[in-house]
Amino acid sequence: MTAEQQSRNDMQAVEALHERYTALRSEVGKIIIGQHEIIEQIFTALLAQGHCLLVGVPGLAKTLLIKTLAEVIDLKFSRIQFTPDLMPSDITGTEIIEDDRSTGTKAFRFVKGPVFANIILADEINRTPPKTQAALLEAMQEHSVTAAGTGYVLEEPFFVLATQNPIEQEGTYPLPEAQLDRFMFNLWLDYPSREEEELIVKNTTSPLTATLDHVISGEDIVGYQQLVRRVPVADNVISFAVDLVMRTRPTEEKSPQFIKDWLRWGAGPRASQYLILGAKTRAILMGRPMPDIDDVRAVARPVLRHRLVTNFNAEAEGVSAVEIIDRLLAEAD
Repeated sequence: MTAEQQSRNDMQAVEALHERYTALRSEVGKIIIGQHEIIEQIFTALLAQGHCLLVGVPGLAKTLLIKTLAEVIDLKFSRIQFTPDLMPSDITGTEIIEDDRSTGTKAFRFVKGPVFANIILADEINRTPPKTQAALLEAMQEHSVTAAGTGYVLEEPFFVLATQNPIEQEGTYPLPEAQLDRFMFNLWLDYPSREEEELIVKNTTSPLTATLDHVISGEDIVGYQQLVRRVPVADNVISFAVDLVMRTRPTEEKSPQFIKDWLRWGAGPRASQYLILGAKTRAILMGRPMPDIDDVRAVARPVLRHRLVTNFNAEAEGVSAVEIIDRLLAEAD
């Protein structure tokens, strides 16, 4: 296939994806009221082959949202409730001994754990010890699981959405900054508006249940993930993303004074990569063949929020990471 044919096919794929994304939002909207930005960001991370950390108080339909998305995309969904006594093998799977009737001997057989699915909801990931957290994070990074020296490849697409409860912090194991960096987006789920909450109550207290249609297959998602990688990006857009990330580092000479005053650590190169991947994905979801600087700005908050480590000065003055990001964007060219 020539470069011209590939480009033409990619343009057709972008148009098809835009139409399917519109249909997906419509289907998800049958169950989930509002949360349009969160739905867009979750789907963006899925197509960019990233993972999401979702923070929100209980009762905001985090589980229902990701389960509905999995059903509309026709993917295998698995929910893991993280608890203090959860073991790594409870996630990845374990070997059991069983009788081989044909030979009369005993043999080991690997029983796959809940991580062997396409979309994983890791509920309250900060409630389980670091050893168990690491088992999931390794699977996220490698897209494979190792048990008793044998490797098992996870089926594509593979997407993890981990949740944290921002209220109850006693008896929890917060993810270290190095582990947080593995998540493409950090999303904050807000309360619904009054109108949305009235509609939620009306829909969830009636006997009627919506029927969801499959809009996209898992095979389609893998194809669109490859399409995202082929999307061209202008040099000035890459330059804007890299400059934005570098300005978050207090040790950089060109960093603003407020960064040096309020941050201990800034974002690493992975943030620059995710800014561009997020911008590329957002552009084609909107039906555009190339991202621009506004697309980078649109994904800056969820990409950078969990990668900036504030210092004592910021905490004393009540300055949050999001406020620092907003100020950086306001001052960016």
